[in-house]
Amino acid sequence: MKPELLYEYITLRHNEHTVHSMCRVLHVSESGYYRSVRRITGTKPWQLLLVKIREIYAEIPDNRNYGVRRIQLALEQRRIRVSRSGVRRAMKRGGLLKSAPNRANSLTKADATAQKAENLIRRDFSAQVPNQKWLTDITQVPCADGKLYIAAVLDCYNREIVGLAMDNNMKKELCIHAFRSACQAQGASGIILHSDRGSQFTSADFRKVLARYGAIQSMSGTGRCYDNARMESFFATLKKEKLYQLQTEKLPMAQVKSIVFRYIMTYYNRQRIYTANPGGLPPVMFRQAARGLAA
Repeated sequence: MKPELLYEYITLRHNEHTVHSMCRVLHVSESGYYRSVRRITGTKPWQLLLVKIREIYAEIPDNRNYGVRRIQLALEQRRIRVSRSGVRRAMKRGGLLKSAPNRANSLTKADATAQKAENLIRRDFSAQVPNQKWLTDITQVPCADGKLYIAAVLDCYNREIVGLAMDNNMKKELCIHAFRSACQAQGASGIILHSDRGSQFTSADFRKVLARYGAIQSMSGTGRCYDNARMESFFATLKKEKLYQLQTEKLPMAQVKSIVFRYIMTYYNRQRIYTANPGGLPPVMFRQAARGLAA
């Protein structure tokens, strides 16, 4: 197809389909299309790159939170190689640069009278296999009809949220539910579970459930929030990328619960590029890929 015809065809349908899908149907390369655009329109490379970045944002609404590194990985997954500085330049000129997320503050209160567990994690949030090290914590979200409390369990192996529980209180049952659901979903036992020294995690009932699944308890030092930094970082991401943009204090709790569940279980676990995983694979995709290689 002549460059002029290719440019006209794709440009006319740009709002209906992505450039990637149209090039595939037409059996032409994306790089060939963009070369034709440069020749015909005189468009600069950073402007062409910005078009691709905006397409990535448009694929899934929550992708609009991507910063430079995630956009670079998303482009690489589409076989578009570009330096991080090139991505940053295009995003800056397009007004798309994002600020770094704020750290979430721990919500739980320590029980001074309870027997404490040793800190086995010691800020080493890496794991060689799934279900080796889990992190857990609680956060709160204001809603129109009260506060929603969220307890989550994160697997250090692939940063997947493997357990989730939500309620209008932060009693120990919330944490028990999150941990038990994670064990049942993963078929896991013998995990190291790390948390802060909140009374929910030091309660006798919580420790009974840990014993039932053969879990070993690990706890942060008193007043040392960085001992569970990976978990707190997840909550900061949840709030910055989703909840702070919604004014949850004006929404009913039932709606906020649904939003949180969809963001975590569908987008965060299965679609969102995760820079700590090879190739930026989302947590579930990385777990599945690793399982396939090991088979």
